[in-house]
Amino acid sequence: MSEATTTAETPALLRGLVVEDLEASAAWLCDVLEEVFPEMRVAQAGCVAEGRQAIEACAPQLALIDLGLPDGSGIELIRQLAHGGQTPHIIVSTIYADDRHLFPALRAGATGYLLKDPARDRVTKSLRGIAAGEPPLSPRVAQRLLRIFAQEQTEPEVPLSPREREVLTLIAKGFRLPDVAETMGVTRNTAAGYIKAVYRKLNISSRAEAALEASRLGLVGDL
Repeated sequence: MSEATTTAETPALLRGLVVEDLEASAAWLCDVLEEVFPEMRVAQAGCVAEGRQAIEACAPQLALIDLGLPDGSGIELIRQLAHGGQTPHIIVSTIYADDRHLFPALRAGATGYLLKDPARDRVTKSLRGIAAGEPPLSPRVAQRLLRIFAQEQTEPEVPLSPREREVLTLIAKGFRLPDVAETMGVTRNTAAGYIKAVYRKLNISSRAEAALEASRLGLVGDL
């Protein structure tokens, strides 16, 4: 397919939104968007409240959203865009490459995940790929997703029982053994047995890994 045909079939991206509380970063991202999409008009917001207003006002076709905002999480805005009846490009722009941020963002509806990178050409290349249907993903994020996919293909997930899922959720929320036992209405020995079973089935060995698995499985929200 020729470049001309691809361009003709891809709707022009004319309305953009950058949600970023750091002024220098916001200006840089706006400049990048305007370089990649010369016809785009880019709105800015510095917090969740401003982001909500901007979404209602301009109905962005592409949004770059930071996750850590002064009045909440950018995931709130991702959900608003994902369930708004349109199909915008919702791209996370963040410093966080860990699973605790990645999976909740993707589950909320993000279609891309870019790490804040001083190498401008990497960011512009990722954004230019949108026209060709390529999801904008930083290399580290893409590698992480590929590893997870490969693991799921080679190591079928052992299902957790309802009680084990409850235990995993409590551990992810920071509950200690006595708290887990009290919340579940069981003895400490029984609670410890559930925890050991969860760790064995998920092939994990720490509370941090348990929190990541709970996030990946959708048992907890933004951690």
